[in-house]
Amino acid sequence: MTPLAWPVLIPLKICPKAPPGAQQYADQITGYVVWAVIILFAVGVIIGIGTIVAGRIFNMPHSSKVGIVSIFVVVLAAIAYMVMPSIVDRILGSGCI
Repeated sequence: MTPLAWPVLIPLKICPKAPPGAQQYADQITGYVVWAVIILFAVGVIIGIGTIVAGRIFNMPHSSKVGIVSIFVVVLAAIAYMVMPSIVDRILGSGCI
């Protein structure tokens, strides 16, 4: 048999698929994670505001600066939380290999 007569193996597209009935649990866990992240954003803003107020009351300017920076970090994290999923989706595509 000559090398040109060998069968050519062409890889097929392999797409990941969840087992039957697993999607509802994945959606439920994703929902819990989304709500937890939203709550953490709110807690971060509340703690930042508390730090600013405590810094003003106790005359600690560095504490107030930390509070302001923490609020900006929470806002930037919230923006990244909205932007990053679309970036990751574009990088991964449909998930088929």
